[in-house]
Amino acid sequence: MDHSYIKVYPSILSGDFGRLAEEAKRIEQAGADGIHIDIMDGHFVPNLTLGPKAVAAIKRSTSLFLDVHVMIYNPYDYVEAFAQAGADRITFHFEATEDVEETLRFIRKCNIEAGLAFRPETSFSMIPKYLDKCDLILIMTVSPGFGGQSFMPEMLEKVKMTREYCDRYRIRQGGIVAKESLPADSFPPFNIQVDGGINRETAKACVQMGANVLVSGDYLFKQPDFGKGIQLLRNSS
Repeated sequence: MDHSYIKVYPSILSGDFGRLAEEAKRIEQAGADGIHIDIMDGHFVPNLTLGPKAVAAIKRSTSLFLDVHVMIYNPYDYVEAFAQAGADRITFHFEATEDVEETLRFIRKCNIEAGLAFRPETSFSMIPKYLDKCDLILIMTVSPGFGGQSFMPEMLEKVKMTREYCDRYRIRQGGIVAKESLPADSFPPFNIQVDGGINRETAKACVQMGANVLVSGDYLFKQPDFGKGIQLLRNSS
C-alpha cells in the first residue's frame, strides 16, 4: 500500500495521565497523524479510563485529529458529549449495542467521522454490512481493555478479508465508487485500523494484509526517539 495512506495514531492510554496536555503536545511534535484516545466504562471492558472532560483537555492542547475509541455499552448515549468535547471521530464496538446503524448515523449527524470496532472473537461475516455506512473499521488485534497485550496474529486474516472485500466491491473513502466513474484506486482506500500489540514487525504484517491506520501505545511511548518510531511504523510495507 502507498505509504502516503498509512496513518499512525499513538494511544495516549500508554502516556502519563497526569500530564495529558504535555503528552498531546509531544505526540504532535513527533509528527503523528492523530491521537488515539481509549474510553472504557468498566463494564464493556474490565477497566476505567478517560471521559469527555479529558478529551476536551487534550483538544485544547493540540490541533491533531482526535480518534476517540469508546469501549462502553450504549455508545449512542455518549456521542453528543464526546463530539462536543472535540472528538474528530468516534469509534464504538459492534458488540456494545443493538443500534449499530442508528449510532453510526447519529455520529455523522454530529459532523464527525464514525468508526466501528470489532473484538477478536467477532466473525468477519459481521463486517461487510457496515462498510458503506461508516468511515473506518477497527479490527482489534488484542482483547480490548488493557494496554501492553501481545498481538494476535490470527487477526491478520480478518484484516486481509476486509481489505479484499473493500477492493472487490470498490468501497473507498467516501463510499462505493461507481464503475462508470474514475478508477477505484484513484480514491483514498477505505480506512482499516488495527489496535493492539502494534510494533514495527506487527505493523508491517498488518499493512501487508491491508491495514492503513495503525494505533500503537507501549511500543511508541518506550521509543527513545518518538518521531523516529512513528516514521518506522508509517513506512511499514
